[in-house]
Amino acid sequence: MSEKISTLIQERRSVRKYDPNFKIEKEEILEMLKEATFAPSTSNLQPWEFIVFQNPEVRKDLRAIAYNQEQIETASAVIAVLGDKEFYKNIDSVYDSMSQRGYINDASKEVLVGNAKKVYPIAPEEARKNLATFDSGLAAMQFMLIAKERGYATGPMGGFDKVKFSERFNITDRYFPIVLITLGKENVPAYQTTRLPIEDKVKFL
Repeated sequence: MSEKISTLIQERRSVRKYDPNFKIEKEEILEMLKEATFAPSTSNLQPWEFIVFQNPEVRKDLRAIAYNQEQIETASAVIAVLGDKEFYKNIDSVYDSMSQRGYINDASKEVLVGNAKKVYPIAPEEARKNLATFDSGLAAMQFMLIAKERGYATGPMGGFDKVKFSERFNITDRYFPIVLITLGKENVPAYQTTRLPIEDKVKFL
């Protein structure tokens, strides 16, 4: 691991106090999200969606849904990470794209598409939600490290009413909210945290 990556991992903190006057342009947020989606995913089917909240009036509603946590309004933006329960609908577009770029040949594409279509459409919804949640978590963590590398602060938030979120923002049944990530410039440094001894958390067999 390079010193740069190690430093980013160790210095990233979950920030709750942001400079409300600091702005991040839409184009840069898109760049960071694009980089984040290079995270691995189940059969490369990318079971995630993102909603970027920047509008102050909309964020007032979001703050109420997030139990009145002030960082919803003071951060430069809030990114909602959604899971895609029906990620199998991405099969053709994903593998067509890989084929067009020459990453897989026709024979490999046929096998990959066939295998994916045999498994995922008939998998239980709970299993698909679990896969989508795990994969979206990888992309979310990658996004936070990318933001840190660019000098921005982030904070993942699981504390919000997911039912009200889906109702207010017209989330179709295909998708489900997983986490909110605040993004901006910290106004007050986050407090330091500790970790349990790694020797207590690892077994070698």
